[in-house]
Amino acid sequence: MNTKSIKLLSLLIFIAWAAPSCVFLEERLLVGMTLVRDAAAHGAVCLDGSPPAYHLHRGFGAGKHNWLLQFEGGGWCNDIRSCLDRAKTHRGSTRHMTKWEVFSGILSNNAYLNPDFYNWNRVKLRYCDGASFAGDGKFDNGTSLLYFRGQRIWEAIIRDLLPKGLATARNALLSGCSAGGLATFLHCDNFRNLLPPNTNVKCLSDAGFFLDIRDISLNPTMRSFFEDLISLQGIEPNLHKNCTQSFAFPKWCFFPQHALKYITTPFFILNSAYDVFQFHHGLVPPSADLHGHWNRCKFNPAECNSTQIDILQGFRHGMLAVLNPFYQHSGRGGMFINSCFAHCQSESQDTWFADNPPRVHNKTISEAVGDWYFNRRLTKEIDCEYPCDSTCHNLIPPPPKVAQIIP
Repeated sequence: MNTKSIKLLSLLIFIAWAAPSCVFLEERLLVGMTLVRDAAAHGAVCLDGSPPAYHLHRGFGAGKHNWLLQFEGGGWCNDIRSCLDRAKTHRGSTRHMTKWEVFSGILSNNAYLNPDFYNWNRVKLRYCDGASFAGDGKFDNGTSLLYFRGQRIWEAIIRDLLPKGLATARNALLSGCSAGGLATFLHCDNFRNLLPPNTNVKCLSDAGFFLDIRDISLNPTMRSFFEDLISLQGIEPNLHKNCTQSFAFPKWCFFPQHALKYITTPFFILNSAYDVFQFHHGLVPPSADLHGHWNRCKFNPAECNSTQIDILQGFRHGMLAVLNPFYQHSGRGGMFINSCFAHCQSESQDTWFADNPPRVHNKTISEAVGDWYFNRRLTKEIDCEYPCDSTCHNLIPPPPKVAQIIP
C-alpha cells in the first residue's frame, strides 16, 4: 500500500501571556498508515498477530535523500495479563490504531516550524509490541496467544523502507519518544550498520533516558519492572552485545545509563531533569505512596513541600551525575536537559519550535538538535534547577482514575 498524506487546514488559537490573544492559520499534516504486508512471513507481528505499520511522508527538494525515523512510544507490558489487555488496544494491535497520524514538531513539513528536517523523508514507526521494539518470543498456553516480536518488527520495517530510498540515504536520524526513546538507545548502532558507510547516521532519544534508581521507599521499582519485561519478552539476546558482555547482570543494559558508553554512533539526549513519567512511576510510584502524600505535588509542582523539592532535586542531580561522563568525554554527542516537568518534547510543536518554546541558554530544542546534527556548533545544554526556567511548558497528565505502576 502506498503511503498517502493530506494536508488539512486548521485554525489554531494561541493566547500569549500578558498579551492580547492572536489567531493565525497553520497547516497540519496528516499521514496515512502503511502496513508491512509480508512481515508475518518473518514472524514480525504485533502482540495480537496483526501486521506492523508505519507512516511515511516523502521528502522533497534538498531533503529527498535524507531520512528521519521516529519510534512511537507508549509504555510497556511485563506480564501476561497486561500484555493480553494491551493486545486489545492501539498499543498492541494495528487493528485498533488510527489510520492517519498528525506529523508535528520534528515530523512537521513546515520549514518555519521544523527548519532542519521539514523536507526529509519522515517516518513514524507504530508501537505494538510493548517492549521498545526489542523482544523476540511468544506465549501460547492453548487458550491465549501473544507474540513478543518487537525486534522482528523493527527489522521488517527497515527491510520495507530500504528499497524505498533508505538504502541510499545521505543523512539519517533515528529518534523516538519515551519507550520509543529507549528503543533509540537499543537500536542505534544496529541502524548505523544497516546503512551505507558514507551515510551520516546519528540518533536522538527524547524522554528515553530511564534511570536505574530506587524509589522513595528504597525499592528498585523500575529495575524490577524491566527485569520482568526482559524475561517475558525475550529481550536479553537483542541488547547491545558489548554491554551485556561487560556486566555480570546483562539485563542492566536495558537501562540507557549502562548502555550509553558502548554506543559508537553519535547520540543526542533530550530529557527533562524532572521527567514526569519517571517522577510518577519510578521515583514516586503508587506502591511507594499508598496514602497519597505526593498527589498534590505530582500534579502541581508549586504544591510540593520543601522535603519533596529536595527529593526532586536529588533525582535531577542523579541524572546529571550518570550523564557527566557523556557530557565530559563525548566529542560527537549532544544533549538538552531542561528543568521542565514534561515527558516527550520533540513531537509537540509547542515544545519543539514555536513562538514561545522552552529554551536553555536561549536555545530552543529544535535549534539544539539541528546544531548538533549538522555540526554547526557544540550543543550540550543543561538547565538550572527548578524553578528557575520561566520558558517551561510543563506537560503534566491529569490524575489517573485508577492508580497504576506503569501505564
